[in-house]
Amino acid sequence: MDIKNEMGESEMETIRLNNMQFHSHIGVLEEERVVGQAIQIDVEMQTNFTQLVTSDDVKDTLNYGLVFDEVADVVANNRVQLIETLGAKIIAEIKSHHGDQLARLIVRIRKLALPIDGVLDNVEIELEG
Repeated sequence: MDIKNEMGESEMETIRLNNMQFHSHIGVLEEERVVGQAIQIDVEMQTNFTQLVTSDDVKDTLNYGLVFDEVADVVANNRVQLIETLGAKIIAEIKSHHGDQLARLIVRIRKLALPIDGVLDNVEIELEG
């Protein structure tokens, strides 16, 4: 059964994991990679809504618990310099497990402790894959 909206298009579902908190060892400066720092990550995924509403079974949707674990694993096992590189690795990991279910994937990473002489909350990158 294919659920369609008023325009005859299949319904899409957006799943967001917001503000996941991790301690990372990333950064350009060696001290950042040794001591580590707090980062926040958001993952936004779009998938086809049709199967979910008809089956009510987690196997027919993106299991966000697994996605969280995959992101945590990438953060724990990578000591890269750039948050852009970390974002690309997160995208590759999620797509390797759930690529056939994804219509769109966005990853945002916020680095909170910055070696910048100025006042700001964080720096954030956004990658779409």
